[in-house]
Amino acid sequence: MRASLLQIAVNEDESAEVRRVRAAALVRDQAGADLVVLPELWTTGAFAFEEFGSQAEPLEGPTYEAMAKAAGEAGVWLHAGSVPERGSDGQLYNTSLVFSPSGDLAASYRKIHRFGFDKGEAVLMGAGREPVTVRLPDTTLGVATCYDLRFPELFRSLVDAGAETLVVPAGWPERRRSHWTLLAQARAVENQAFVLACGTAGTHAGVPQAGHSIVVDPWGEVLAEAGADEEVLTVEFDPAKVARTREQFPALKDRVLGLPTPRR
Repeated sequence: MRASLLQIAVNEDESAEVRRVRAAALVRDQAGADLVVLPELWTTGAFAFEEFGSQAEPLEGPTYEAMAKAAGEAGVWLHAGSVPERGSDGQLYNTSLVFSPSGDLAASYRKIHRFGFDKGEAVLMGAGREPVTVRLPDTTLGVATCYDLRFPELFRSLVDAGAETLVVPAGWPERRRSHWTLLAQARAVENQAFVLACGTAGTHAGVPQAGHSIVVDPWGEVLAEAGADEEVLTVEFDPAKVARTREQFPALKDRVLGLPTPRR
């Protein structure tokens, strides 16, 4: 498979609409890729808390429309990162969108673990409840978002649901970049899965972003890593390596705690 991670720069001098048009053009430029990934909350910035309400969209809002069209025109599977969604209940959610090569919505995921320690996203947005996987022709994606990366039990549930490639869009701060790399590798090793982690570049709400989007194989080896600035990180990987790794080193079979409850 060929994957392109679009490490978009999110800066305050560019409007959400202009960035949406620019991101759609970048997606279209990836025609020929199997999978394209955008970061978390790239229309607003993950730390621009005061913008969440004014920039919130219904699920099928302007970002949905632009990304669906771009995915269809490029003929790619597109994880369009996440948007501030205003649900039908009026609640805000940090919601990821995944589109098929025909431009149809394949899945949406509301972020389960909200960042902020009783402020910011943690109080402004509702929590998702359901892990989400998406079946592609050659692999099954497990979908998570940014702060989710710190919670290994979510990734275990994704693996139990069949995930082989874990996709993590993020708006990760530069001051904790070492954790970003460490956790991406840890989630890959412990789940014997590929991890595709796509972050933002730039500075928003005064918070410099880590960038350094990264692709890690099931042994924890870094296949590709971006720098700090806006960049398209493209990598080819073999999804069959997941099954080979799990067969050669069957650690997942030795799990004792946290196993799914058998159906009766």
